Amino acid sequence: MIRTLIADDECLITTGIRTVLESAGDIEVVATARDGREAVRAARRHRVDVALLDISMPVMDGLAAAAELTGTRVVLLTAFGDEDNVRRAVRQGVSGFVLKTCTPDELIRAVHAAHAGHAYLSPAVTRQVLDMAAPRAGAGGRDAARRLATLTAREADILALVAQGLSNAQIARRAHLTEASVKTYVSRILAKLDCANRVQAALLLRDAPFPG
Repeated sequence: MIRTLIADDECLITTGIRTVLESAGDIEVVATARDGREAVRAARRHRVDVALLDISMPVMDGLAAAAELTGTRVVLLTAFGDEDNVRRAVRQGVSGFVLKTCTPDELIRAVHAAHAGHAYLSPAVTRQVLDMAAPRAGAGGRDAARRLATLTAREADILALVAQGLSNAQIARRAHLTEASVKTYVSRILAKLDCANRVQAALLLRDAPFPG
C-alpha cells in the first residue's frame, strides 16, 4: 500500500481527494493536515510515502513544507491563477504538480508516479507555465540550444508535443506510439537535458527551438 498524506485547509477538498485516492485500491490515506507545519509533523509521524500538499496553506505553505519533507515524495495541488507559486515550484524542481480541477484518474496517476520516483506535472500546468514564461535570449538561449542538440530527431519531436501541454496518452496517439514508449522517451529526454520535470524541458525548447 502507498501511505499518503493530504494537506489542505478546506475540509471538503480533503474529503474529496481521500475518496478518490482510496478508490484506487493500493493507496491508503494515513493522515490529513490543515496547514504545512501540521503536514510536516504528520508525515514524519506516520512514515508517509507520498504527501499531497495544497500549495496555498496557512502557517506554512505547500512549497515550504515540501522543502522539509526529505525522504517523502510530494505532489503539490494548485489552482489556475496561482502563477507566482507555480513559478516558485518550477524553479525548485518540484516533480509532482496537479491542478485541483484534475480528473480522479490523473490524481491517482500522479501519486503512483511520485511513489515510483518519477516526475509528474499536469499537462495543464505545463501549458500554464509556458503561457506566462517569456523566452530567454543571450547566454540562456545558447545554453538551451547546446542541451537540446543532444536529443535525437525523434526525441525532439516528442519534446515538441510535451511543450504543447499534451499528456503522455495524447502524445502516444499523436506520435503513433504506446503510452509506455512515450513515458520512456520523456524520461530519457529529461535525463539528457538535466531537467527535473516536463515544464523545465519545455521551457528549454521555448528558449532555443530545436532546429528542423
